[in-house]
Amino acid sequence: MTITVTQDVFRLAEVFTISRGSRTEAKVLTAKITRGGVTGWGECVPYARYDETMASVTDQIAGLPDDVTRDGLYELLTAGAARNAVDCALWDLEAKAAGKRVWDLIGVPAPKPCITAFTLSLDTPENMKASAVKHAHRPLLKIKLGTSDDMARLEAVRAGAPKSTIIVDANEGWTAEVYTDLAPHLIRLGVSMVEQPMPAGQDDMLGEITRPLPVCADESCHDRASLPDLMGKYDMVNIKLDKTGGLTEALALNTAARDARFGVMVGCMVGSSLAMAPATIVAQGAQVVDLDGPLLLAEDRDHALHFDEDGVHPPVAALWG
Repeated sequence: MTITVTQDVFRLAEVFTISRGSRTEAKVLTAKITRGGVTGWGECVPYARYDETMASVTDQIAGLPDDVTRDGLYELLTAGAARNAVDCALWDLEAKAAGKRVWDLIGVPAPKPCITAFTLSLDTPENMKASAVKHAHRPLLKIKLGTSDDMARLEAVRAGAPKSTIIVDANEGWTAEVYTDLAPHLIRLGVSMVEQPMPAGQDDMLGEITRPLPVCADESCHDRASLPDLMGKYDMVNIKLDKTGGLTEALALNTAARDARFGVMVGCMVGSSLAMAPATIVAQGAQVVDLDGPLLLAEDRDHALHFDEDGVHPPVAALWG
């Protein structure tokens, strides 16, 4: 068995901005594992927020033994981007070698299309309103906030897309006081959920204040080990494969979160259809799905995921799984 890792770059359709900065392209790592003439592949997005770089994640993948298994992988790598790419590649390899789909190997029904959020990046209220008008046909919009003038931005988006459901992502940019002050206005404007309003590790106040609308943990939730600290502070968790370290842990986190009575959101980093493909399995039955990465790209993989009025469809075998 051989493992290779390469860097791929996909141009974005527009500049994408959150409270931590802007980008014009998606840089991803592609892991390929070949055994017996069959190749499985997976994608990850190293994230500086978690002290990951393209070089460090490449080194982690390149340093794995050629005979690594999914069980062994969890003893060699912690949750994160490197383990995600390899775990998903191993699932793909197993499915192709068996001539089956990954969901058949897992023992779950074939995924159905899921309505996905479409993300409007952080910008001036005027530009965000124009973007909202452009995407007003979408049933679910996700708004990036987390800086000053957030209310003006939200008012502008609501005016531009009066019928869309809105969720907001503060990307750790608020305090408990800001959330408390904004919550009534968020409800007035029809916002259904707030994602990670406060910095991870500085969010204990969420357990002491009234949360009039659901709060979802993103940066505060990585894998099952995160759940005990979220009790009483969050109502939902955002499952991202680059945080869980692969499909295997994402499935386990999904089950554990539901058992603990958390709502489930399934999200993504900005990557290609290859990165979203495994997440479509986890997304089944989730309260919120945010797998719009390919919709933000100007270019994508061959055999890309299909998006239509029913949402994001599961991958064809030629892409993954």
